[in-house]
Amino acid sequence: MLHLRYFVAVAEELNFTAAARRLHMSASPLSRRIKDLEQETGHQLFDRSTHHVVLTAAGAALLPIARDVLEQVNSIPWRLGEAARPRRSTVFLGVPAGVHPELRERVNTLAGRVRERFELKRWPGATADLVTAVREGGLALTLARLPVADPALEQLTVMSERLGAVVPADQFGGRESIALAELTDLPYVASPAEITPAYFDQLDRQLSELGVKKRIKLSHTGFGGAVEVVSCGLAFSISMLDAKSPMQGYRMENVAILPLADFHPRLDTALLWHRDRARGGDLEELVNTAREVFGDPLDM
Repeated sequence: MLHLRYFVAVAEELNFTAAARRLHMSASPLSRRIKDLEQETGHQLFDRSTHHVVLTAAGAALLPIARDVLEQVNSIPWRLGEAARPRRSTVFLGVPAGVHPELRERVNTLAGRVRERFELKRWPGATADLVTAVREGGLALTLARLPVADPALEQLTVMSERLGAVVPADQFGGRESIALAELTDLPYVASPAEITPAYFDQLDRQLSELGVKKRIKLSHTGFGGAVEVVSCGLAFSISMLDAKSPMQGYRMENVAILPLADFHPRLDTALLWHRDRARGGDLEELVNTAREVFGDPLDM
């Protein structure tokens, strides 16, 4: 291998002195090494005189071969590293609708932290479906709206979001807050149950206990449908207060979102994973990193 390196240096420089300088050696031993190589191959590789050095036909034929061999040898450490490195797996993280952008940023941080071992992709869905997919192994992790009661899963609370009243602006515009008692004459409208987190069932019961008895039930529509009803002045709803929440994107004409002065509902979001896959299983490294990234819950 050393002889091939010497040969390539001389072939590229076409000058023994320059090649020797490049190889950090003197010209005399370099010349001897080239003669050794010529003897070993049985071919003269250079025509040399005191004034010039040129490749012979054999030398010209050997040069690309020598470069290829040296390239292969130089790549051995990298190839060994690739062979020894654990294979990169593609895993999915469930994301329910309306996830706050700061929480999405933490998902991106997690993806960057584990990219050498995992390719982390997001998968949308309703909380109930996402939780089922984690339990059955289709998803590695999921963000989920609490409460979630599943003994097979572990959970880490990652965000708590304050909720407010979505009200008709022509009735309550210009207000900084609103009391729940002021809304008892308006029906409460929630998004359809099939897309609504379980928390909103609890919220519905709380509102009823606090005097909000009227209801408008919607089906085959999303939160946008609930806001449409509010915009018409027919009802009020409940949604995230933070201006950066994606749910604010549903705001339309004649709709305002106000904090409740006498009622303080919050929607909590957790990160969930299957405990068997995290404790000595295939997701242990991913879950441990997720604990670090999401360890400080966001309070919005």
